[in-house]
Amino acid sequence: MLHSLPIVDMKGIKDKFSSQLRPLQRSFQFWVRAVDIYAGYKVFQVRVNFERNVQKREAMWETQHELAADKIYSMCSDLGGFFLKVAQIIGKPDLAPAAWVRRLVTLCDHAPATPFETVKLVLENELGQGIDDVFERFDMEPLGSASIAQVHKARLRGDKGDVVVKVQHPGVQDLMMTDLHNLQAFALYVQKTDVKFDLYSVTREMEKQIGYEFDFMREAGAMERIRKFLYENNKRAPVLVPRVIRNMVARRVLVMEYMDGIPIMNLGNEIAKRGIDPHSKVAAAAKQKIIQSLTLAYGQMILKSGYFHADPHPGNILICKGSEATLLDYGQVKDLPEQLRLGYANLVLAIADGDPERASKSYRELGIGTLSKCENEQQEMLKLAQTMFDTKLPPGVVMLQPFSEESSIKKIAVEAFPEELFSVLRTVHLLRGLSVGLGINYSCAEQWRPIAEEALIQAGKLKGGFVKRGGSKRGLVRRLFRRD
Repeated sequence: MLHSLPIVDMKGIKDKFSSQLRPLQRSFQFWVRAVDIYAGYKVFQVRVNFERNVQKREAMWETQHELAADKIYSMCSDLGGFFLKVAQIIGKPDLAPAAWVRRLVTLCDHAPATPFETVKLVLENELGQGIDDVFERFDMEPLGSASIAQVHKARLRGDKGDVVVKVQHPGVQDLMMTDLHNLQAFALYVQKTDVKFDLYSVTREMEKQIGYEFDFMREAGAMERIRKFLYENNKRAPVLVPRVIRNMVARRVLVMEYMDGIPIMNLGNEIAKRGIDPHSKVAAAAKQKIIQSLTLAYGQMILKSGYFHADPHPGNILICKGSEATLLDYGQVKDLPEQLRLGYANLVLAIADGDPERASKSYRELGIGTLSKCENEQQEMLKLAQTMFDTKLPPGVVMLQPFSEESSIKKIAVEAFPEELFSVLRTVHLLRGLSVGLGINYSCAEQWRPIAEEALIQAGKLKGGFVKRGGSKRGLVRRLFRRD
């Protein structure tokens, strides 16, 4: 008599084996491509030194940047996930070569959508109810898909208003953590060889912050806290914050108020549709109002509260009726320790006043470790502070060039950078990217100066007096505050 043989689930074994191999495959793809891009630049740096004609050298650099841009685009596009966030960070006019920006700007909403059947399964598992029991209407096609989640428009049963349902892509967390660890190793190598900046600490903070994004219950709490702060501290909140549908929140599902608006980077097209010249004074005034409202909200969050939305990239900002900005996606928020909040307030004053001595003191207060390699150390440290922490770049600087011998990062090596300060740095750079995209040149440090003073006064770190503005070229005598 033949014994019955156990049934082997070959498909299950294959799927499990495939899922175990996937992180190794991604790591291999990343390292092959990253080394190729990096080595390309190192070989080129040797080759371009033999060319003495300045115009030819610039043309050679442009060709190299275009070649690298295609490779970076392919890597981020093919790998997706975390690398879409990398594209958002580096693909800005003030940070990257123009060739990179032209290629990477199209990647913001490039993430593939999760099929509706999978979305439905996640929804029902997380909410504990059938999708038809919860929603009167649910749009199968997503409004958009990002690296961690996608959003659908829907209407709850018994309600008259629409909602947005945010659903996490299954399995995305493990892959993104793999990508981050690879990037950390690469950053550690680059900071030891080329870019004299504590990149490893930056990637450590990215790991911490992105890890929070997978918990939508935490995000809902952050949204409610920031909404309450902005609405209570202003007669009219500088930005709108969607309302959370509180009984519709789970770890991988978040339901919130639907905000009707257009993406901020489509603003020029929308203005043109209304018969207004996008380059007119009227359009410029509207853009100025929007960017000032956004930065006012951030100045209050960072300097007064210390608890702030840390991801103001263009995909997270809508412009609603009346030119009001709506801030979306609270997965990345930061709660600054008191010491860093007040230290940063001092740095804001130093930048706004053009005060090199105060900038140097603020660096030490913040725990930013530097190593001078040049004359006029304090002046270079102020320039570095302006480049890193203001939306208006210093005179003569059009973008960050960490590989250039004339860059402040080359002259003033940043050997230690507090991980928790990275969220402030990234936020300022994203705001700068928005302002460049809208054609607005302004200083957030100047706008935040009164908020920084108020924060320091309340903490007992400043007292009143009449003094001459130390580093100001205007040389005006006005009421300032000095440190105790």
